[in-house]
Amino acid sequence: MAYFPDIPRIEYEGPESKNPLAFRHYNPEEVVEGKPMKEHLRFAVCYWHTFRGTGSDPFGPGCAVRPWEDGSDSLEMALKRVDVAFEFMEKLGVPFYCFHDRDVAPEGANLAETNRNLDVVVRRLKEQQQRTGIRLLWGTANLFSNKRYVHGAATSCNADVFAYAAAQVKKAMEVTLELGGANYLFWGGREGYVTWMNTDLKRELDHYARFLHMAVEYKKKIGFSGPLLIEPKPHEPTSHQYDFDCAHALAFLRGYGLEKEFRFNVETNHATLARHTMVHELLYASVHGMLGSIDANRGDLLLGWDTDQFPTDLYLTTQIMLVVLQQGGLAPGGLNFDAKVRRESFEPVDLFHAHIGAMDAFAQGLKIAAAIRREGLLEKFLRERYASWDSGIGAEIESGRANFESLEAYMLQKGEAAPNASGRQEYLENILNRYFR
Repeated sequence: MAYFPDIPRIEYEGPESKNPLAFRHYNPEEVVEGKPMKEHLRFAVCYWHTFRGTGSDPFGPGCAVRPWEDGSDSLEMALKRVDVAFEFMEKLGVPFYCFHDRDVAPEGANLAETNRNLDVVVRRLKEQQQRTGIRLLWGTANLFSNKRYVHGAATSCNADVFAYAAAQVKKAMEVTLELGGANYLFWGGREGYVTWMNTDLKRELDHYARFLHMAVEYKKKIGFSGPLLIEPKPHEPTSHQYDFDCAHALAFLRGYGLEKEFRFNVETNHATLARHTMVHELLYASVHGMLGSIDANRGDLLLGWDTDQFPTDLYLTTQIMLVVLQQGGLAPGGLNFDAKVRRESFEPVDLFHAHIGAMDAFAQGLKIAAAIRREGLLEKFLRERYASWDSGIGAEIESGRANFESLEAYMLQKGEAAPNASGRQEYLENILNRYFR
């Protein structure tokens, strides 16, 4: 049965195309900096927003028109949804997808029944992966929706909840391995707190670290070779999330001896909620060797919550791809569209329009980033701005040969430290604008 009967396979038609169901810039086989676009971008469709989203928002229920849905959370509906998902992804031409365990299979009356439901759906997912060649970018466990996680999962005040969360992650890691997942993700949705008055902060942080150590141990035990990813987020649903941003999360990992076991899955909308730019979060993760994957979305600067919109801003996608190219790629991570169509965009075809636009925006951003790197003007400016560190006293400081006494003697002889040349922000912004035409 066809669930999108009026939608053809989306093809590349070039920049002059006026076809809304065609790519204007994303040409999977086009080579950029020695690799095809599809290898640079590694696009993934997210199961939760695309196939489980209803269009609800804080002020009203969902209004999405999904002809294949029967309104239930039954196992039969879950199996049908797999077929819908793979038809969509096959027509869109993406190589990957990702999911939470509860996106793909319903909870049962108890953990055993829930696991059996998941096993049934995983068999169908595996069949569809083998049929289409579409792969799993990462799997994860939903440790935030069920009311048992009202006080958190790994940081819950109830030890039984911690134990249930551990069992759930164990199963999710097993099915991710079975499906050939390239990574496994942790998002601490309710790992945080609202008020200090009912929170033992140190105990919760210790428990969270213990939980992650258990995950590392089990990863090695079952032979899962992909990276473990952590996705930082500053707020929502708690006031104080423990994985606030990349810097906070890295400090936490280092404090508990976990920094060699994890990388970050960085999201644009989470970066802005933390009052950072996306490029700052990416650079911070990348320079520490921690950038593993990217949630490709954006927020609305006029709204105060996580709106998860599809990314269409070429400045944003260019900056992201500059960091990705600089670090040599994202693999085994990728660009997953943790994004949802607007509530007013409720027809099935809108799912295609949204993904096509975002994929084109990243393809165009990739080409612009490659052009910037090829001309080398920004790199040249940075090299010249920091030239004083390449020889003389700068080189002595960086190599560890200098100390306070030697630096005092140097400045007593020199007399004064003159400011360097202008930072030329406006000049650099003007250079960047040359590439957008």
